[in-house]
Amino acid sequence: METPTKETPADALARMLGQDGSPRIVVVHQDDVGMCHGANVAFAALAGKGFITSGSVMVPCPWFREAVDIAAADPSIDLGVHLTLTSEWAQYRWRPLTGNAASTGLVDDDGFMWRRVPMLRERVVPDAAEAEMRAQIETALKAGLDVTHLDTHMGAALSPELVDIFLKLGRDYRLPVLFPRDFGQYAGCLNMGEIDASLYPPRAEALEAQGCPLTDFFGLTPGVPTNEADATYRSMIAGLPPGFGFLAFHCNAPGDIEAIIPPRAQWRIDEFNLFRDAGFLNWFGVQDLKPVGYRAIRDGMRQSGIL
Repeated sequence: METPTKETPADALARMLGQDGSPRIVVVHQDDVGMCHGANVAFAALAGKGFITSGSVMVPCPWFREAVDIAAADPSIDLGVHLTLTSEWAQYRWRPLTGNAASTGLVDDDGFMWRRVPMLRERVVPDAAEAEMRAQIETALKAGLDVTHLDTHMGAALSPELVDIFLKLGRDYRLPVLFPRDFGQYAGCLNMGEIDASLYPPRAEALEAQGCPLTDFFGLTPGVPTNEADATYRSMIAGLPPGFGFLAFHCNAPGDIEAIIPPRAQWRIDEFNLFRDAGFLNWFGVQDLKPVGYRAIRDGMRQSGIL
């Protein structure tokens, strides 16, 4: 007598989404929507057009309102909140929605958010960070955005000082949150400072016990020369392991990003060009994986009583 095959977490997610089982389910995500005009142009051109399945908006940034208008014009747009507690670029900066009092630990001497996560972690007052993140979510909701999920800019909201607040926000607003099964793999892609990795498995186990999908793999904009971009992205996608994954890209149309981040602008422009290229889209369409957006995950979790 054959032993029944145990359902994997990816199988459970596929079942919740009403899909046939697949060894690889992936959210293809555009981070930093609303950061600048070019990011919004890219998201409007790419979202739901064959590769990008979801994105998240930086509410404190200058071009947030335009991102909301883009989402309002297309109800199929899948857009969450990219909880933002850092402001990393040299001249292009943003401040907390809740004010720039030094006592919050959220701002540097110039009144802007800290440039790096370790700088934030040294000073942050968790209650102030919670108030700021709630203000960002509430601002998005009041603007009419159908928020699909929560994730975090530069990993800040998943730092040890704030991770429980991040999870609480997901529960309070009935939204799925980006949470990695292997925190070391996620943190290894980012500059978060020293982290006690033992903090995360108990939280991951509790989330999974509740039925919340955890990401099995996390990928990030690779940052390669233009002539290597096509091959690099195809290799990244073809090599994805089994499970549920999240690919965080940073697509940007040309025009403003070149002045904001000159050394990295071309990486973002290359993504914008590649992800609308017919040859690349045709190739992606026949890969053995299931691209999903967070709206379907959110709705499935709510219908199942998970959220």
